[in-house]
Amino acid sequence: MRDGFIKVAAGTPKIRVADCDYNAGQIIALMKEAAAQGVKVLALPELCVTGYTCGDLFLQSTLLDGAGRALGRILEETKELDMLTALGMPVRNNNKLYNCAVVIHKGIILGLVPKTHIPNYGEFYEARWFTPGGAVNNYVEGLCGQRPLMWGRQSFDCNVPDLVIGVEICEDLWAAEPPSSAQAKHGATIILNLSASDEVAGKADYRRALVTGQSARCICGYVYADAGEGESSTDLVFSGHNMIAENGTLLAEKRFSIGLTISEIDVQRLAYERRRINTFPGECANVNDGTFSYSSIPDTLVEPCKTNLTRPVSPTPFIPADAEHRAERCEEILTIAALGLKKRLEHTNASCAVVGLSGGLDSTLAILITAKAFDLLGRDRKGILAVTMPCFGTTKRTRSNAEILARELGADFREVNIGDAVKQHFADIGQSMDDHSVTFENAQARERTQVLMDLANQRGGLVIGTGDLSELALGWATYNGDHMSMYAVNASIPKTLVRHLTAWEADRLGGTIGAVLRDILDTPVSPELLPPRDGEIAQITEDLVGPYELHDFYLYYAIRWGFPPRKVLRLAARAFEGRFDRETLLKWLKNFYRRFFSQQFKRSCLPDGPKVGSVALSPRGDWKMPSDAAARLWLDELEGL
Repeated sequence: MRDGFIKVAAGTPKIRVADCDYNAGQIIALMKEAAAQGVKVLALPELCVTGYTCGDLFLQSTLLDGAGRALGRILEETKELDMLTALGMPVRNNNKLYNCAVVIHKGIILGLVPKTHIPNYGEFYEARWFTPGGAVNNYVEGLCGQRPLMWGRQSFDCNVPDLVIGVEICEDLWAAEPPSSAQAKHGATIILNLSASDEVAGKADYRRALVTGQSARCICGYVYADAGEGESSTDLVFSGHNMIAENGTLLAEKRFSIGLTISEIDVQRLAYERRRINTFPGECANVNDGTFSYSSIPDTLVEPCKTNLTRPVSPTPFIPADAEHRAERCEEILTIAALGLKKRLEHTNASCAVVGLSGGLDSTLAILITAKAFDLLGRDRKGILAVTMPCFGTTKRTRSNAEILARELGADFREVNIGDAVKQHFADIGQSMDDHSVTFENAQARERTQVLMDLANQRGGLVIGTGDLSELALGWATYNGDHMSMYAVNASIPKTLVRHLTAWEADRLGGTIGAVLRDILDTPVSPELLPPRDGEIAQITEDLVGPYELHDFYLYYAIRWGFPPRKVLRLAARAFEGRFDRETLLKWLKNFYRRFFSQQFKRSCLPDGPKVGSVALSPRGDWKMPSDAAARLWLDELEGL
């Protein structure tokens, strides 16, 4: 295994009801196909050795003996496969019959997990044949001539970091207390569900919600293997609805088909999330407590040097891929941010909101949020003071867009040219106008902040911050300049999302305001602190710090998920394949780590601002790091790559 990824599969073999030898052949073929594709953990359907729909044949010794011989054949013909497989069959024990998952590896039976919850309602009448699984610490003798086998609720330690397998069967997931909850509590990071769930209209949506919901609740990977073609259709149809989920996200899904559904589950990511969330239990993991067993496979389950990733890796992790969900997310985020500002305006009894409107992307989103907050308050938007403060780097394009936007939104608009004030300041401190150093740039940013603060004081209002999450991560802000405000509405919105929110508003509003928003979107991101060249913006932010889409990607995986640098680089190479070469990705990833560590002091004194997503850098709860923490370990890991 590399970087925490383990290749898993849910398989549905084509079977014949009660033809155990035929079914064994289909299972063996599917197992070999899975192993050839690098699968290391495979789930097969409930009772797939016999078929789920055998009815009263389950009580016949002929069928049960045939199932035993079929299992022996499966063990013999797959003993060279380095793959853990869970398959379903009926098992006799202590004069009763159990619906079991048989967990095997390299021809060895590791253990048996009987079904806990036996459905006996509607189309299900399993209690006619099967007994619910009982307590652990029992053993079953003589199955396929192997050693006494652990029987009951148990997890299987694969001798691979963070990889522990739990197993439940079909209805167990539907129960109020699924066995998988206890298995996760005892350390299982991947749950296999062996199922035979018949298909009726609308059931697939419910089944999918159960699988993804349980994977989120247990912070686990969940592999759901469903019975399909070959089961009796006397009264029911089985669709082979196979799913693979990870912590609430559906990674892969097939329905109405046979064969394999394959993806990769990131157990390293799951382990990180369990460490982070303090309400996830830790004291029970890996402990045999009388109601649960924890077993190890005899050989290490070794993943090849490099797992070929097939799971999707979005280049824009902050933005939903689905257009409908993206629109819902945009509306939701704008509302959350506006509600935060609404509360702050009410609490401070502020009479107005002051926004420094540059004609750039961030200040545009800030005034859109402010306008929404005023609408929620039922206030006239004239209470919004949009201030443009042209100086040495301002272009006609951005100046014009700022004025049009303010006018179309119904805000009060004011221009304060700060050129003379900055020149006087330069004279006071002995700064040459020809010296375009950081002092030349930051003096303008700090003068603008002073103007905004003083105008807010004049009107009894608040200065609305415009800086976004990506700028905070990189420290791309002037300390005590645009770094400071009285309420920072964009503080947890990354640049890529700022762009999508603005585009969504442009499409929603249309007309003149939509046109100006689209022109702002087409304007290069720039602080406009250096003199223009031939009337055009001379200072392009992404030429200096790197593409924001890369930095947002790095921020999500390096900070939200705590991935090591090598893993972040590997995921970026997959997500941006064909767009950025590896050298470019590595260059900007090193820059991300350098800037993130060196600029923490700016984040340590951030103004208040609303959290809108899972990633935020507020020092009051979301990100606590010393301002003098060293980046050496992270940068060293990238050396030589």
